[in-house]
Amino acid sequence: MKPIRRCLRILILALLSVTVFAPIVFFSNRLKHLSQIGRKEFVQDLSNIKYRADAALKLNAIEQESGEDLKEPKQVVYEDRYLGSVASYSSNKNRDIHESENAGDTAKILERNETNHERTESQQLQQREISSTDGEVEHSNQTTVEHDHNAHSQHWRITDEKITEMKDGTRVWLDQNLRSHSRKVTNEIVTEMKDQVIRAKAYLSFTPPGSNSHFVKELKQRIREVERAVGQATKDSNLSRSSLQKMRGMEATLLKASHVFPDCSDMATKLRSMTHNTEELVQSQRNQAAHLVRLAARTTPKGLHCLSMRLTADYFALQPEERLLPNQQKLQDTELYHYAVFSDNVLACAVVVNSTISTAMDSERIVFHVVTDSLNLPAISMWFLLNPPGKATIQIQSIDNFEWLSTKYNTTLKKQSAVDPRYISELNQLRFYLLDVFPALDKIVLFDHDVVVQRDLTGLWRINMKGKVNGAVETCHENEALSRRMDLLINFSDPLVAKRFDVNACTWAFGMNFFDLQEWRRQNLTDVYHKYLQLGNKRPLWKAGSLPLGWITFYNQTMALDRRWHVLGLGYDLAVKRGDIERAAVIHYDGVMKPWLDIAIGKYKDYWSQYVQYDHPYLQQCNIHE
Repeated sequence: MKPIRRCLRILILALLSVTVFAPIVFFSNRLKHLSQIGRKEFVQDLSNIKYRADAALKLNAIEQESGEDLKEPKQVVYEDRYLGSVASYSSNKNRDIHESENAGDTAKILERNETNHERTESQQLQQREISSTDGEVEHSNQTTVEHDHNAHSQHWRITDEKITEMKDGTRVWLDQNLRSHSRKVTNEIVTEMKDQVIRAKAYLSFTPPGSNSHFVKELKQRIREVERAVGQATKDSNLSRSSLQKMRGMEATLLKASHVFPDCSDMATKLRSMTHNTEELVQSQRNQAAHLVRLAARTTPKGLHCLSMRLTADYFALQPEERLLPNQQKLQDTELYHYAVFSDNVLACAVVVNSTISTAMDSERIVFHVVTDSLNLPAISMWFLLNPPGKATIQIQSIDNFEWLSTKYNTTLKKQSAVDPRYISELNQLRFYLLDVFPALDKIVLFDHDVVVQRDLTGLWRINMKGKVNGAVETCHENEALSRRMDLLINFSDPLVAKRFDVNACTWAFGMNFFDLQEWRRQNLTDVYHKYLQLGNKRPLWKAGSLPLGWITFYNQTMALDRRWHVLGLGYDLAVKRGDIERAAVIHYDGVMKPWLDIAIGKYKDYWSQYVQYDHPYLQQCNIHE
């Protein structure tokens, strides 16, 4: 029996050996055969692409990819800083693996684009590792990864990143806090990936027409992958975790393409042509966008039009005695604080009046004068009948009722011409006729309708004007976005202008101006304004608008106010400091992006919106909301 059992054991072991080693031998031969086929196919692909060496197939670099002609720009030096990057990736990858093994932990090297934190602001990454054994948490050693990419020295420090353990032992990255000394959100990877797509498309244009080789398919596939990975991302923190892998894959394909198409002059010419065409397209888009913004600024929103119509209809439904505003006996009291705004916008007037009165220490001493046109007089009157300004007094007047304006000055005003009708509107020019509008007053504060008052303005009335007529904030400070020179809007090439005015004189802003009307009468500045207005109709002395006329009329007659009284730029400047806004007594939405328009700058709109009664029935019926 023992010999028989021994033979059976030998037989079984032999069969097991066959079942183990036979598949290994079979698949190894099969893989060897496949690899030989793959190498042979790739060599054939490269030989097919070399077909481009024929002069008849070289790219006409001045053509657009869509077939439209491009203009050849000036020759510039093209520096390709990408072709050597794959080698850098390879060496850095080996170095990363080596450093990870020396750390003695199984933590993965953090990919540069891995973060979902919206406030990522630097190139330093903190990494904390939690062990997958028994759910215990431990901290990994800090690992410094120096990554040399695109011939730039970029140092990435990976420290203290939070990792949690899944049930299957898989480590998941939870939190990545990026900090930097520069405190800026990075977009280097996004920019690099977009550049890769441009280079890949340039290489793709070098291939023979109708080519469908393996390399062409690979290049198209890489372009699609990177474009999908980038999407609408504007910073590295918007990228997915797989984006870096796709970027490295594209670099490998681009390196392969640089070996297939080694002619740098063709690539440089093609990229110059693409750059020139893109710049022309961008400029065209900018011009179109600027035109649309200007058009939107001159258009009345549907909600505001609805509001005016409803208020007007209700105003005419009132009896004549119901249309009277209270406290009209205070309108000429020189002991009170008088403010004025000239506007045809119901909601804008409401915000100016509401913000001024709500921030005043003694609103009972405030008298507000609103001047509008006959079309908007009923709507604005009805608004303040429904929403009286507390203890303050308000007066609503129509410019069409000023008979002196039509008889004395209307002929001269109508001779002005401008692309934007706002510049030559009578309400805009009425600021130079304050003596005629308010003959009984001694002092007045004039607002533009796009301002918000944030502080009590009583202090303005105690300022010593030192014999000046106009109190205003200066705009001649250098190295500031609001800085303006006299020659920006005034033609100093005219001998009359050059002789009478200093080009270096400090400029100032309309929007919130404190006028001493007694001094204005003494110096007869309305006639000075009218004289220059007539001269400007005969020859080009300034650009359209009331600001250059104001600089000329009140030349050497302006008192500089502290800049905290009036902060400008909220209608066009994205860089106005929040601290300056919050400290200001008056903020001004000068520019085309008014706060009641859809094109308003969002981060500034709340300062204006807080004084709008969005729960008012009229505003809700007209769908006016924040």
